[in-house]
Amino acid sequence: MKYRALALFGSLVLGAGLTACSSSDDSADGAGGGRTALDVWLMRDSVSAEFQKQFETGFEKAHPEIDLKIQIQEWDGIGEKVTAALASNDAPDVIEVGNTQVAQYAQSGGLTDFSDKVAELGGDAWLKGLAEPGAWEGKQYGIPYYAANRVVIYRTDLFQKAGVDAAKIKTREQWTAATRKLNKGGTQGIYLPGQNWYTLSGFVWDEGGDLAVESDGKWKGGLDSPEALRAMAFYQGLQALGKGPKDSDEAQPPQAEVMAKGQIAQIIAVPGGAKVVEEKNPALKGKLGFFPIPGKTDAQPGAVFTGGSDLVVPAVAAHQEQAYTFVRELTGDAWQKKLAVAMSYVPNKVTLAGAVSADPGTAAMAAGAVNGHATPNTPQWAAVEAKNPVKEYMTAVLTGRDAKAEAAKASATITSTLNSGS
Repeated sequence: MKYRALALFGSLVLGAGLTACSSSDDSADGAGGGRTALDVWLMRDSVSAEFQKQFETGFEKAHPEIDLKIQIQEWDGIGEKVTAALASNDAPDVIEVGNTQVAQYAQSGGLTDFSDKVAELGGDAWLKGLAEPGAWEGKQYGIPYYAANRVVIYRTDLFQKAGVDAAKIKTREQWTAATRKLNKGGTQGIYLPGQNWYTLSGFVWDEGGDLAVESDGKWKGGLDSPEALRAMAFYQGLQALGKGPKDSDEAQPPQAEVMAKGQIAQIIAVPGGAKVVEEKNPALKGKLGFFPIPGKTDAQPGAVFTGGSDLVVPAVAAHQEQAYTFVRELTGDAWQKKLAVAMSYVPNKVTLAGAVSADPGTAAMAAGAVNGHATPNTPQWAAVEAKNPVKEYMTAVLTGRDAKAEAAKASATITSTLNSGS
């Protein structure tokens, strides 16, 4: 599987030179024989060609009045392309968008409101990290499609050598104790880069804080709250149990490649990172395991950022009823189970986690997804990520600067940025 959702992790990918158009060439609103041509945009790598063919066949058999026309879109430039489509008179009927992109499109008034369909779609069981960013100002525009999130990838041989049982690691305290035990004899207990801000975000949520909070229509950065400061202190202690760089993130250098080269016992990554480790060092094949990021208590796993996609329907889409039929089918239990197995995704409902129980990495991901979150639900968050004061703040603290003072500076930047477009 290609975890492109986690590679983006909510960042809006905006490109130039793309205009929107529908592929529909259905004269008289049909595809021949009285059938309605339904134009759908799905993103590159969100489904395999095999699954797409299976779904199209099953869907059209169940709904012979609809001729399904799926176009695969590239992530590069999709922001501008969707924006143009929503403003046109020739929009596709259904679009897959990143879960944290929904607010941007909903703000313009360009999406169909599905608030009255939430119960019918099983919304009470939706993953919070998909459902919450799919809503805007109390209305549900994005319907959860699929998810992915980070887990702990660990070396089973190094754990066994150190006498550590991964199955017994349920809390942060147990995790820290185990990492200290692993951090001996030339083994690096954990490789945690200093700017892995999505992992920090999980610790912030665990403490009861947030990256930013809204009150009376105004946003305020939350890194200087007592909860967020406790989270940073925990991150600092955990990061010190390894030799990860303090001034870069998990992509610089690629942490899976670093794990493949040395005696590193753990990294925090999407399960697909294990494949990279094995590709770079085939000797580690069969020596990697997974568990959810531990929580403050053993009541539930630690909080994680939920990457993934929602399905939206443009308000100007010509075939609203048929579009809803498509959304209902693809996000319904039967196809969600098949999609999760085919693509190693987390299904859109917590009640469907059992569908991936046979895949250790995806099962660990699904367990963690129960406590999934998203970044602050505002179109302006993309501008925060562009500056990324969170990363700068983390490096400042890890290199010895005062956490409280640096948190106040970063929070001020977040506050200013989020309110600049209000």
